[in-house]
Amino acid sequence: MVGTRARAAIIRSQQITGLSPDVIAELVAEIGPLWHERHQAVLASRARRRAVGAGAKHKLVFVDRLLAALVHLRHGVTHDVLACWFGVDRSTITRAIGEVRPLLAARGCTIAPDTRLRTLAEVIDHLGASGQTGIIDGTEIRVRRPAAGRKDRDKFISGKNKQNAVKSMVVTDAEGRLLFCSPAEPASCADITHARQLGLVKLLADGPFVEVLADAGYQGLGAQTGGRVITPSHRKFKKNAPDWYEEMHERQRKAHSSRRIRVEHGIAHLKNWRALARHHGRREHMTDTIQAVAGLLSHQQTATMPSDPQS
Repeated sequence: MVGTRARAAIIRSQQITGLSPDVIAELVAEIGPLWHERHQAVLASRARRRAVGAGAKHKLVFVDRLLAALVHLRHGVTHDVLACWFGVDRSTITRAIGEVRPLLAARGCTIAPDTRLRTLAEVIDHLGASGQTGIIDGTEIRVRRPAAGRKDRDKFISGKNKQNAVKSMVVTDAEGRLLFCSPAEPASCADITHARQLGLVKLLADGPFVEVLADAGYQGLGAQTGGRVITPSHRKFKKNAPDWYEEMHERQRKAHSSRRIRVEHGIAHLKNWRALARHHGRREHMTDTIQAVAGLLSHQQTATMPSDPQS
């Protein structure tokens, strides 16, 4: 395990963990008791020869487990390297990350110190109550190619990038703050199909009035939601378009793009975490990885916001 001075140096360096020391302290206080509770429940759930708590103690305390998970998500460091760094076996690091990552994913996206959004329905309610505009877009994360002979092997091939990937729908507000990242789906799923599967159409049609900006991949949702999803206008002239139409269409396209660009900035911040730039682990863990990074990034954004909106 790392020494006290080395641990303090890791926590102080935001370049290593991606988070400020204050945010890490909040994570320890919040997630630590949950991890200990789950660990004790596992120990008590099986037949034992000795009392709970007897035997060898953990070489990797919870703080080190959290730091290992953060470094892995932020930089994509392999478990072997982390095992050498923390002075434990590789299996210990693998188990630690596997235990911490779901706890991070379950936190949701932080929009205020005491407010978090965990579902798409909560996001729509938040946007409606605050009168804000939402922005949606899909992002793809490259993953390992499924084994030969697997029946659903082609499902992960992206029609856009021609690579094996998974897809997630990202929702931000007009300022680009992350509000929601959906569970991962194979990249062959179209953006509009993914949005429908998540229930976006029903939530917008039956919920509060919310304006949602989207790109051309979501054209068709506007008619299904009463105009609440705004996409770029259709191009009426595919060939030999008049000059006046070209000018008008380009002006409309740029005006829409300038408002929607904030979601691209939010996705770019997500991809700064190497685990989402390209994922080398198991595809089954992608949903937890995406939602864990989104929650951590939104928490950091909230922590760095000024307390006085007018300051």
